[in-house]
Amino acid sequence: MTIALAAVVVPFLLGVPAAAAASADDITWSVTPADASGPDDRGVIQQELDPGSSRADFFAVRNLSRTEVTFALSAADGYYTDNGRFNMLPSDQESVDAGLWIDLPDSVTVAPNGTAVVPFTTTVPEGAIPGDHAAGIAASVSSTGTDASGSEVGVESRVGFRVMTRVTGDIVPSYAVSGVQSGYDMSWNPFRPGSATTSFTVENTGNASLLVTGATTIGTGSAVFPDDGAPRQELLPGESRSFTVAIADVWPTFFVPGSVDLAPTATDLGGSAVEVAPQSADASLWALPVPQLLVLLGVLLIVAALFWRRRRFTAALDRAREEGRLAAQGPAASAADVSPTATGAAPGRAEAADAASTEGRR
Repeated sequence: MTIALAAVVVPFLLGVPAAAAASADDITWSVTPADASGPDDRGVIQQELDPGSSRADFFAVRNLSRTEVTFALSAADGYYTDNGRFNMLPSDQESVDAGLWIDLPDSVTVAPNGTAVVPFTTTVPEGAIPGDHAAGIAASVSSTGTDASGSEVGVESRVGFRVMTRVTGDIVPSYAVSGVQSGYDMSWNPFRPGSATTSFTVENTGNASLLVTGATTIGTGSAVFPDDGAPRQELLPGESRSFTVAIADVWPTFFVPGSVDLAPTATDLGGSAVEVAPQSADASLWALPVPQLLVLLGVLLIVAALFWRRRRFTAALDRAREEGRLAAQGPAASAADVSPTATGAAPGRAEAADAASTEGRR
């Protein structure tokens, strides 16, 4: 199936067999914005209308098949999927917004390798809310198939494009961040950092489409979103989307500070930027440095063991020195023990002298 720029290709199952039984396997077609003479260079129709006003435009259906095909034409409310791609409501769901504003034929028949230009009109209700409203226009073919249980079901294959209508009035872009949660994935290598993941939800609370961009910082690591090469993350008014961002090179430092820093952008229909205030939300987490603590404990045990061995060696050396000192002082100590006996004669001589003195006085 050939897909035009920004086109939508949506095969989906219906609960009842489709009325048309033509096979879509050998049918190829494209649907693009156009002017009265044929396809133009637009991939998306963007228009700005006052409440109560109308605008006429065209789109082209090109049949790239070898047979004549009658395509069913439809318009429905548009939305962005979780992966950021544009889609429109299936035919079994009722539109409530811009899908109801588009008036177009029910079908168009296109010759083999031919192109049909189809007019349509967008009429904005008087009470329409100012801001951006999305719809899709599609050409489809129906066929029959079987589901997983073998039951026959109808299959509708569609190709289409976006119609973005901005209703005039005060354009107020705003958004809210909620549900911020961060988790840490530890590396058991104590010399390598771990990684973190942060999840959060962004809701477009204003009336202008927002292109969501930003960055998440956790400790020593950071990451931007969306990633390079990922689809644009656009939010229509009233839409919300959840994001999960992976951050590498995060060292565990018990309490790891973190934040989600959002910087969405909005534009007018001319492509000029509309100011949108940035926001930050706390994304801190707790990360216990278990591998590093184990290494530190091992180092402390080694240091304690070396200190204990040094103390034992010092005590043994002190005992050896004391024993050597005592051994070296052994003879002097023996002489000291004999001296009281030698000096003990002195009292005997004193007593004899005292006795002689006493006898002389007599």
